[in-house]
Amino acid sequence: MRNCLSGKSNFGEKLMSIIKDYYDVIVIGAGPAGSVSARFAAENGASTLLLERDQGPGNPVRCAEGVSHNGIVPFIEIDPKWISTKIEQARLYSPNGDYLDMFQNGTGYVLDRTLFDPALANLACQKGAQLLTKADAIGLIYDNDKISGVKFRYFDKIYDVKCKIVIGADGIESRVGRWAGIDTVLDLKDLDTCVQYTLTGLDISSLRVDFFFGREVAPGGYIWIFPKSKDTANVGIGIAGDLVTDKSPKEYLDEFIEKKFPNASVLRSVCGGVPTAKMLKNPITDNLILVGDAAHQVNPITGGGIVQVMIAGQFAGETAAEAIKANNYSEKFLRKYIKKWNNRLGANQSFMYSVKEKFMRMDNERFNNLVKICSAIPSEKLTLKEFFKTIVKGDPMMILQLAKAFVTSKLK
Repeated sequence: MRNCLSGKSNFGEKLMSIIKDYYDVIVIGAGPAGSVSARFAAENGASTLLLERDQGPGNPVRCAEGVSHNGIVPFIEIDPKWISTKIEQARLYSPNGDYLDMFQNGTGYVLDRTLFDPALANLACQKGAQLLTKADAIGLIYDNDKISGVKFRYFDKIYDVKCKIVIGADGIESRVGRWAGIDTVLDLKDLDTCVQYTLTGLDISSLRVDFFFGREVAPGGYIWIFPKSKDTANVGIGIAGDLVTDKSPKEYLDEFIEKKFPNASVLRSVCGGVPTAKMLKNPITDNLILVGDAAHQVNPITGGGIVQVMIAGQFAGETAAEAIKANNYSEKFLRKYIKKWNNRLGANQSFMYSVKEKFMRMDNERFNNLVKICSAIPSEKLTLKEFFKTIVKGDPMMILQLAKAFVTSKLK
């Protein structure tokens, strides 16, 4: 029997023969950040290669899979096939068990990332990008101390492919950033340690996401329940790295599930880190851009980032194509990418980071009090905006802290 991994079948030889020696742009990582980067680079005229080291985009799933309707429609037409559930309500639980129900926060979805991510990659290919899966980047190529390409392993063969721009979309661990000499190290307090199970055998609302707060539940973070159906959900936990001491996140989550869902069965388990920081001060260097988790472009409070990294991916792809047209790949030219990010999301992310420092580390008594204050608002009128407005009204110290955080974010 012929070895299917040898690359010696007619199809394998044909596939390998279409790998060119040069592309304008090589994108490493085919998650949402990478696929959107590749799409906008190709759409704007740059020959683009997209490399994914796993068996395909969206596999394995390392995400709670929640996203807003308004966040994704600018990038892709909604397809019911990759929507698990439609979310209409959010419930926030305080440490003492009280809760707030929020409506009117816009339509949300829990995705099936095993279908959503390939759809984004497919769109990039439709725009002209070339995708290779099981293609593991193992280093950058340098000419005269300048990044000039990518070395990658594709099944059993090593390829050296030249390019003008490398886009690193390879996640929080970003080997690309380290290879390029960019400091991507996170403080422990800005690195959430996360564990998630996909559980079945539940009795839950498919229209509501739940969040649980408290020092005994998830210190410096929260537990989430994102429904995939009426009996299946992603149930996970994120804990600030500097607060992981005597008990691991998995132990906190296991205790919660034992109480909340004692008869549940586990369909999938995943663990990893999530950056809850500001964007890297300088996610670029000559001939290279970092994007997505690799550049720490995630909401510092929630740890969610699908929409943010797609926006960043658009900016990265557009900037890379502009650099190709201008024949200028310098760090100075690529700062256009940072400028676009700062104009769109930079100040907001800095503000959210400052709020995170206050909100996520409140003691139980204070959080209980805030929930009690907000419970006077009718649930049909309780939006996130109203939630924070009421917090400010009912907690004078929080007024000062939020005001200081806002001013600080605007001045930086």
